[in-house]
Amino acid sequence: MFSSRLDWTTRPNPISRMLEARRRAGETVLDLTESNPTHAGIDYPAEAIAEAFGDRRAVRYEPEPLGLESAREAVARYYADAGVTVDPSRLVLTASTSEAYAWLFKLLAAPGDEVLTPRPSYPLFEFLAKLESVNVVQYPLFYDHGWRVDIAALRALVTRRTRAIVTVHPNNPTGSFLDRDELDELVAVASEHGLALVSDEVFSDYWFERDAARVGVVAEVADVLSFSLSGLSKIVGLPQMKLGWMMVGGPAELRRAALARLEFIADTYLSVGTPVQLAAPALLEMRGGIQGQMRERLARNLARLRAELAAAPEVRLLAVEGGWYATLQVPRVRSEEEWVLALLGERGVLVQPGFFYDFESEAFLVVSLLTRPDVFDEGLRRLVERVC
Repeated sequence: MFSSRLDWTTRPNPISRMLEARRRAGETVLDLTESNPTHAGIDYPAEAIAEAFGDRRAVRYEPEPLGLESAREAVARYYADAGVTVDPSRLVLTASTSEAYAWLFKLLAAPGDEVLTPRPSYPLFEFLAKLESVNVVQYPLFYDHGWRVDIAALRALVTRRTRAIVTVHPNNPTGSFLDRDELDELVAVASEHGLALVSDEVFSDYWFERDAARVGVVAEVADVLSFSLSGLSKIVGLPQMKLGWMMVGGPAELRRAALARLEFIADTYLSVGTPVQLAAPALLEMRGGIQGQMRERLARNLARLRAELAAAPEVRLLAVEGGWYATLQVPRVRSEEEWVLALLGERGVLVQPGFFYDFESEAFLVVSLLTRPDVFDEGLRRLVERVC
């Protein structure tokens, strides 16, 4: 009696079953997968955040489908601080990046159409697309001293049902940014086949080194319809505030047509709360102090990881340019699931297997660089001890 769009298994896998059993038994788990900044020991300006939600205008309901002008202007200032000029009229507010994807799939694709998404990457696209009756087709990234888009493979995957190319910039978990030559290739494919570009840029503020070859905001592209997605969840480390947005770029006529249709979609749902929109200017102004702590944490843990693995050749750290995660390659003497279960069961250390992110080969483990330093250091020590 239920929709086939929800036709996936909800049975716990062996890793989640072991984790639940350990926690139920009161056993210590050193969680190297922590990606919730509000659980990671970040010092938030709680009083200032609470004060930002004290605007009395929040008691009035004055719906604006694309978002309150004051909130969109605040987002435009955020981009201006990064050297990107954007008219607030090109911004659409959503409750989250996930909702932005859902709206874009509604906008761009009919049931049965396809979107191209990267592999490996965060395992969310298939669920979001299926809920919109859209099919995901994965294009590969390949590793050669860093991650790159396999343009030839991507081009071969385009069909008459393809509607968009999704990129994650920087990617999660590989931490790889798009280079300008890669974007040029993607624009060429999109232009040739009439496709849109959708760029998830939630981690774009978290880079480890500057790189002049790195792409900035994808929605600055003028040749094809393009969308850049972000939000408070990562920029200010406030996932609970539920405010995201998309910047719409591309040829003026296509851009106007897309915005008109997005306004209709937004007006149908009116999902973004007034209080968080009113608070957005103040919250975005706070990002410096919060991001500073997170950037310091990420850099510290990455340095620790490099130092620890320098004496452990059996564990290889793959190149990472930014984001919150790092990927480790471990010996293929056992499967990723077996490695994760051994680390959890024998050492009380939780990591993620590469297959969670659709890595095409074995054996990769993913850890979060946002983890508290004491947990990270001890968990890393035990991981290296077990693998080596």
